[in-house]
Amino acid sequence: MVSNRCKLAVREELKKLGLHFIVVDLGVVEIMENISIEKRQMLKEGLLVSGLELMDDKKAILIEKIKNIIIEMVHYSEEVIKINFSDFLADKLNHNYTYLANLFSEVQGITIEHFIISHKIERIKELIIYGELNITEIAWKMGYSSVAHLSSQFKKVTGLSPSHFKQLKDKRRNPIEEVGNQ
Repeated sequence: MVSNRCKLAVREELKKLGLHFIVVDLGVVEIMENISIEKRQMLKEGLLVSGLELMDDKKAILIEKIKNIIIEMVHYSEEVIKINFSDFLADKLNHNYTYLANLFSEVQGITIEHFIISHKIERIKELIIYGELNITEIAWKMGYSSVAHLSSQFKKVTGLSPSHFKQLKDKRRNPIEEVGNQ
């Protein structure tokens, strides 16, 4: 689950099955009762209709947790990104970062760093479109060492400078669910 719309879809499926939830958050669902095999299958099928997947594989769950932590930090946190993502992920998930990075690359076909950069660029596009912050403020907010570093990375990913992107009438953004997936 990578958006509020996904969380809403999961809540609806749980309600349809008469299941009471404690938590429905990005990538995590905690329900009050034990779930029968039949209800689990019905939940799985209902989620598939919404384009969501019920995960049982521990590695797939860990990958989703990595994605959700990154998405939460980049898109939904109001804090200035000052942390080292590798240390943050390792601490938050209680795994060695090298293990997380290798697993992520093996399963996703891209590095965690590439996934983070893709999401940071998408968030920068959003901030440029809103027009509330100038590029210097955006660079600071997104944890870049300089405007030049942000601009260089933005151009490398999008093919456009941030100022050229701002001038476009048709600003091309991607849904969060599709960012970093190939």
